[in-house]
Amino acid sequence: MAKLRKAPLDCIMARNPNNRLERWEISIVKAMMATPPPKNDQDILAYFTRPTRSINHGRNKDIRDGKTHTGIPPASPEELAAFLESWPNVDGNGLNLIGDELLIKAREAMLHAVQGFNNPRAHFKSEIFIVTAVIAWTYLLHAHFKRLGLDYRYRDRHTGNVLQTRHGADKHWELEQCLGQAECPLDAPTKANLKFLIGIRHEIEHQMTRRIDNFVSAKLQACCLNFNTALKAMFGSEYGLDRELGVALQFSGIAKSQRDLLLKDTDLPAHLIAAHLAHEDDLPDEVIRDPKYAYRVAYVELSVNSKGKADQVVEFIRPDSAEGREIASVLVKESERKKHKPKDIVDIMRTEGHRQFNLHAHTLLWQAADAKNPIHKFGVELRPGDWWWYDKWLEHVRVQLADG
Repeated sequence: MAKLRKAPLDCIMARNPNNRLERWEISIVKAMMATPPPKNDQDILAYFTRPTRSINHGRNKDIRDGKTHTGIPPASPEELAAFLESWPNVDGNGLNLIGDELLIKAREAMLHAVQGFNNPRAHFKSEIFIVTAVIAWTYLLHAHFKRLGLDYRYRDRHTGNVLQTRHGADKHWELEQCLGQAECPLDAPTKANLKFLIGIRHEIEHQMTRRIDNFVSAKLQACCLNFNTALKAMFGSEYGLDRELGVALQFSGIAKSQRDLLLKDTDLPAHLIAAHLAHEDDLPDEVIRDPKYAYRVAYVELSVNSKGKADQVVEFIRPDSAEGREIASVLVKESERKKHKPKDIVDIMRTEGHRQFNLHAHTLLWQAADAKNPIHKFGVELRPGDWWWYDKWLEHVRVQLADG
């Protein structure tokens, strides 16, 4: 098989590069050829060509002439009858329920994830979204690999045999494995977003969480938009989800006092904060700022004073306008990794009860830990001699003083 190369999303064509009949379809084709009234190759081809796959009529002729697939037997009369009775067997988007099953389930899984999160009576929304979205992405990448003709099953490294589950099913790659493949077309910020969600999923699978919606909401929004972009790039814009769900409505706005309370609420599970910090410490700042990693939207209440705008729920502002540049400046500042001066670290520790902690003690602490070594990613030197510390170092100092 020819070596497959990674193609970025903007270069992927929606047309299937692996336009081949599957084994069960070849059996049906042979049964059609052998069952009266006779059907010519063009008639038979109509049953197997669909928007996501175009079969050349020469393939049917090769089967009829015995040049290919000689080892595959014809389907039984019962199997042929069942196929004809269920044909065209497609969903509302024209996708075949058998041949396009992975794509159909990927779309449905993401729709369920979004609908569940938008349910106003749901209290477990972020957790359900993350688990279901990971399934959606897994199926989407499996569908992509299948189109490329790439085997996405685990194999024994010594024998090459396909590994199986305890109940005898083939073991397919999970999302993390898919993201690590050279043929995965996703860019770095999209992968970083998914790896963050996978890390959070590992935590929530094993213990209960509390109030994480605001903590991860920007990552969830980016996940939705990234999925729709990838879906349309891989399989065609007609299968996008942006036509399925509109702008969410709400009964009230968010008062400033409510927002301030949310921002001050730090009562988040420690294991989630740790997972968050561990993930982002390994990411470059340009990935953290990228909307494909975390998508942030600024809501501004508008007083409409002109005709024609009274019914606009959302107003789109050009990024190169004065308003767009001002908003972008605010969002970039919010997406920067938080940094602390040494004095800030000392003040925070004193506020937390370590009254004897001072700049000299802080210096001794970072020297002992070799904390300015770039491999630790405890901070950054913005200018020569101007060192700033990340939250990772603040947590380290907090632990050291608690243990001391």
